[in-house]
Amino acid sequence: MTTENVIIIGSACAGLTAAIYTARANLNPFVIEGYQAGGQLMLTTEVENYPGFPQGILGPELMALFRKQAEKFGTRFLTEDVTRVDFSKKPFLIFAQEKEFKTHSVIIATGTKPNLLGLKNENRLMGKGVSTCATCDGAFFKESKVVVCGGGDSALEEALFLTRFASEVTLIHRRDKLRASKIIQERALKNKKMKFVWNSVIEDILGENAVTGIKIKNVKTQKVSELECEGVFMAIGHTPNTELFSSYLKLHENKYMETHPNSTKTSIDGIFAAGDVQDFVFRQAITAAGSGCMAAIECEKYLESLHS
Repeated sequence: MTTENVIIIGSACAGLTAAIYTARANLNPFVIEGYQAGGQLMLTTEVENYPGFPQGILGPELMALFRKQAEKFGTRFLTEDVTRVDFSKKPFLIFAQEKEFKTHSVIIATGTKPNLLGLKNENRLMGKGVSTCATCDGAFFKESKVVVCGGGDSALEEALFLTRFASEVTLIHRRDKLRASKIIQERALKNKKMKFVWNSVIEDILGENAVTGIKIKNVKTQKVSELECEGVFMAIGHTPNTELFSSYLKLHENKYMETHPNSTKTSIDGIFAAGDVQDFVFRQAITAAGSGCMAAIECEKYLESLHS
């Protein structure tokens, strides 16, 4: 069995940037891209904040360009999910279905999955009014009525960001008080564009080809009502895709991959983590691409040290 120089797990901004850089360094990278290749940008209709595309670009189109560029420099791809890893010895072992691969180094770029409510129409209307990222999609909702689901810091930060564009932002929260820090709470409560619906949950999202409203249930009275809106933002957190690696690599308490300061190095020499799987602060396409570049450069240096 051939031992690969580097296997990259994941194929969104971080993984494909790492592939471009390692391929150009003649490391002959092998990307196991997974069945849901391209990450969360595959659910985004239009990306307007990625540099170099002043007219905007569709999320799937941007990922296709990333992949094409990685292929141009010789990156090889396997469209299967990684099912198991063994990082207990070197070379490292990676399993995809029944296939086994050996590698001198690994770049983990498996990203995160947004926490959703599990509603019938949630996935159907994703990118058609339903969003998990206000920073990414807020500008599409100028002078619109939007709803934010959540009550923590991230929910209020998203809601406050949306007030720059939307005419009205309604926060739906299942309790009668917010969990967010006091400063952010005060800022939100003072904002004239913000409205609050307490003790309530979203029962369903309405609309055929685009969001037209939501059904809300009061958890105390059980009363169900409807609210008109053009956008629904889910802000109930993200879950990093780190389950496969948790028995080998150090994770933060929030389950994100732990990396050395100013580095993509993990707790095992020769294994690197890039993108949203280790970034719980910014979570943007451009920052993921940047850390993919960092991981590739650090990986190249690591492989050089093995032969020196």
